[in-house]
Amino acid sequence: MKSCSPSSTAALRAAARPKSYISPIASRNVSDISITRTGKPIIKVQGGRSSLGGHTATVFGATGFLGRYIVNRLARQGCTVIIPYREEMAKRHLKVTGDLGRVIFMEYDLRNTESLEESVRHSDIVYNLVGRSYPTKNFDLEDVHVEGAERIADAVAKYDVDRFVHVSSYNADANSTSEFYRTKARGESVVRSIFPETTIVRPAPMFGFEDRLLHKLAGVTNLLTSNNMEERYKPVHVIDVGHALEKMLNDDSTASQTYELFGPKDYSTAEIAELVDKEIHKHRRHINLPKSILKPAATLLNKALWWPVLSGDEIEREFIDQHIDPTAKTFKDLDIEPADLANLTFHYLQSYRSAAFYDLPPSTEREKREEKKYLHVLDDQ
Repeated sequence: MKSCSPSSTAALRAAARPKSYISPIASRNVSDISITRTGKPIIKVQGGRSSLGGHTATVFGATGFLGRYIVNRLARQGCTVIIPYREEMAKRHLKVTGDLGRVIFMEYDLRNTESLEESVRHSDIVYNLVGRSYPTKNFDLEDVHVEGAERIADAVAKYDVDRFVHVSSYNADANSTSEFYRTKARGESVVRSIFPETTIVRPAPMFGFEDRLLHKLAGVTNLLTSNNMEERYKPVHVIDVGHALEKMLNDDSTASQTYELFGPKDYSTAEIAELVDKEIHKHRRHINLPKSILKPAATLLNKALWWPVLSGDEIEREFIDQHIDPTAKTFKDLDIEPADLANLTFHYLQSYRSAAFYDLPPSTEREKREEKKYLHVLDDQ
């Protein structure tokens, strides 16, 4: 029996292949090239987390609540993510969101212009998530929301970065009685005046792991309120907000636009507290004090202590319902269907249950079981 030489064997295999066959090696060389607003080519190589090409994104405020969700979405598609940070221990969890060398940390100071410029000079998109809900000894709300945003926008404009996404807040209004909402509105005006292509995002109160909504209502220390928890808003899932920010990366039509991101249902804080109590099988007490007493007391407490507590401006915000700008775009314009808070309370609050109730099903599921005991409806009716 004759033995075939290696060259003849390869020739026989090649002849047996269909004409439409593309070798794996050749397919690996297929790349998509997109040109950015400033003419910069972006090479996208298929491979997800381990891709060797793609966008370079800087995410200011990545160590906060929303930051980890957008960093995870960017890094897992192969983007190089630059994360400016202030505290060494606050950034560790973000290292594993991307492949080796794809998540880069740079120490910065919001008042140091050089560190801001160094963080954005190689990027083609910059996200500003920096925000503070209460003043501290080193930074008041004006420092963070206005002056800090101005310095970041200056750095973005200096290096002509292709895209700038500035995360503001719902109810941002220059005439608001709340300093938080006033400074957020001024921050929007400043960044738009410096970089007109800025995309402004106004998320409603967000819920998820590490939030300050569900976990605050489920904790034992949340006792004092001033408006009987009657303020109304449409809470939004933080994962949906992260998804929206990711979509803005590849959609240049979102430039220069303003987005109001909110959930599908309107709640008062009291209604959310009732949902929380049902889920954790406990009743949390809430003591209502007049605004004239609680607001100055909270202001003094916030100045005296060095950990997050009630601030006077947070008390002021309890009297302001959510207002949605009718001219702004929403999740619908991004083809995203936001999740309802009532369907996710079990996922985030199970750890607050006692051992006796820990393994019980979600409250919504229990309610459905209770209904079946009393409603006897045939399937064909």
